[in-house]
Amino acid sequence: QVQLVESGGGSVQAGGSLRLTCTVSGSTSTSNCQMAWFRQAPGKEREWVAGIYAGTLKTYLTASVKGRFSISLDNAQNTLSLQMTSLRPEDTAMYYCAAGRVCAVRIERPEGFNYWGQGTQVAVSS
Repeated sequence: QVQLVESGGGSVQAGGSLRLTCTVSGSTSTSNCQMAWFRQAPGKEREWVAGIYAGTLKTYLTASVKGRFSISLDNAQNTLSLQMTSLRPEDTAMYYCAAGRVCAVRIERPEGFNYWGQGTQVAVSS
């Protein structure tokens, strides 16, 4: 059974940095064609943040995090990461790792992901 476990969340001041990590077990990361980070703030809908195709390692970011966040995948270590810099209070949310067996044209769509982690909390204070 595939499991995704996130870590690295915490509380930081605006302008700070965090690195989130998602460890995949029960399969190799290359068994999953695409992986992504989503987030959900209290009272808001889940939002796609970043995605990566496991084969090409091509990455995509939502507009609000471009230039501040980066996503990477270590296929050898079965680890997905999200490096977050210049954090803002509006980045405060629960961050979730997701993996999909099939590559979708629209990597930002949650329907394309089969496995989800439990989330790690990020809180950014002003």
